[in-house]
Amino acid sequence: MSVGILGTKLGMTQVFDETGNAIPVTVIQAGPCIVTQVKTTQTDGYSAIQVAYGEVKQKALSKPELGHLAKSNCVPMRHLHEYRLENTNAFELGQQINVDTFSTGQVVDVIGTSIGRGFAGYQKRHNFKRGPMSHGSKNHRAPGSTGAGTTPGRVYPGKRMAGRLGGGQVTIRKLTVIRVDSERNLILIKGAIPGKPGALVNVVPATIVGSK
Repeated sequence: MSVGILGTKLGMTQVFDETGNAIPVTVIQAGPCIVTQVKTTQTDGYSAIQVAYGEVKQKALSKPELGHLAKSNCVPMRHLHEYRLENTNAFELGQQINVDTFSTGQVVDVIGTSIGRGFAGYQKRHNFKRGPMSHGSKNHRAPGSTGAGTTPGRVYPGKRMAGRLGGGQVTIRKLTVIRVDSERNLILIKGAIPGKPGALVNVVPATIVGSK
């Protein structure tokens, strides 16, 4: 995995390209992230860097969390995240990671938490078809069969049924960076990304199929 950056989803808008076409974009307030730990194969068994994002008041963190951040002279930060690397020699404690690591036209993956929809039925959650809507039908939005009867006499685990929808980790792959604003730490990404405005997102360079 390459080094990415943590940020906050601000919302969606549109920008215009050179030919006047409107491009829908999501605006992300990204970084700056502080390197709070550098892990190596010799000390930790694998190679990675840990970054912190989201400045908070000191009282919002525990003493162990504050002590960990103090090793890198980092102000209190709410979120910690690791990026595995083959080589961490280019990083040191206290180093800042800014939006400058990304460029216009770059392809990225965005990881976030989808909006929670609460308890949802079969049609909304799994796109099941409805039953007949005519008068007398008793199968408008019912699930239909959930399995055989006497054998096995139960519903198999994993059966698609009604339940909680959303509120889980979602990765949107191969989105294009439309613009990078270094002065305001903003990244404009084409299309929609998971989560509500104000949600935490993780932007990483797009992974290539077949690579580690």
